[in-house]
Amino acid sequence: MTPADMESRIVRYGDLKPCKTAFIDAHTPGSDQKENFTIIGGGVSESPDQHVHISIPHGFNIGAAGQPPKCRNSLHSHRTAEVFFVLKGRWRFFWGRRGTAGEVVLEEGDIINIPTGIFRGFENIGTDYGMIMAVLGGDDAGGGVIWAPQVIEDARDHGLVLGENGKLYDSKKGQSLPEGVKPMPLLTEAQLQDYPEMTPAEVVGMGVRRYHDMMALAQQKPALVIGETGMIRDRPGFEVGFLTRRSSTPDLHQHDRPSVLMPMRGYWKLIWDGETAAERGEITLNPGDTASVPAGVMHTAVPSMTGEASLFHIVATDDPAGPTWKG
Repeated sequence: MTPADMESRIVRYGDLKPCKTAFIDAHTPGSDQKENFTIIGGGVSESPDQHVHISIPHGFNIGAAGQPPKCRNSLHSHRTAEVFFVLKGRWRFFWGRRGTAGEVVLEEGDIINIPTGIFRGFENIGTDYGMIMAVLGGDDAGGGVIWAPQVIEDARDHGLVLGENGKLYDSKKGQSLPEGVKPMPLLTEAQLQDYPEMTPAEVVGMGVRRYHDMMALAQQKPALVIGETGMIRDRPGFEVGFLTRRSSTPDLHQHDRPSVLMPMRGYWKLIWDGETAAERGEITLNPGDTASVPAGVMHTAVPSMTGEASLFHIVATDDPAGPTWKG
């Protein structure tokens, strides 16, 4: 990997390209200022306007949501894991058929692994533009988004219709459903019985870990945050690790599949080796950047400046992406 090759696999925070019409609630008041980002993989956007930064399959998808204060993402569900960590701001995550079964507030650096099969949403409750980074299980991210019925109904009242083909049609742009394409059917009451009202103890206890706890547990060696033996016990088809200044090492290592580095705090130096001098190098990663390291490349990451430093590391496993593992 030449430095230019590696740079092509880094998505800089300042270069992220948003889509403001990614999902069915893009015109719904309270949700109409969202910005969605697809960083790695095809994502789950319902809009052809969504820009994909890196399309190389990794076994999972990386995305992000940026929202101003009081802007929310509507209730939806996924068939594979949906993991968020808060990069900027203060966020309220809520869940249930009407979003009233429970809620939790997360601060910068906190992480949540939301159980599959429940409706969930989130809202920026901070005072400035906020950003949450997301990991979705599977290369196809479970085949798309499942919306709570009232979300589809509200969207239709504001000009957006979701086809059964998973694509959005905007009447404000003169679009309508193509011939032969029916609207996405609403979930029936019988189908809604399969979406449980999980308690806060279940969701928070099983799926939330706080930033400062991860910092404490990763002092001597990297902490496994999500994995079969992780702080959050799950096998979603990928593992999430957490690295700090004290647990980083200059020793090089490699993976048999692409891996992703996502700095949370501080500046990190990504160092890699190759067969020739031209294929070796180092490059600096900033908070909010996303770096994809190819399979088989010997590499490491260490802080490049003094001060607090933390980094999330994601790599696929042989476990199939699917429902949340209950142990």
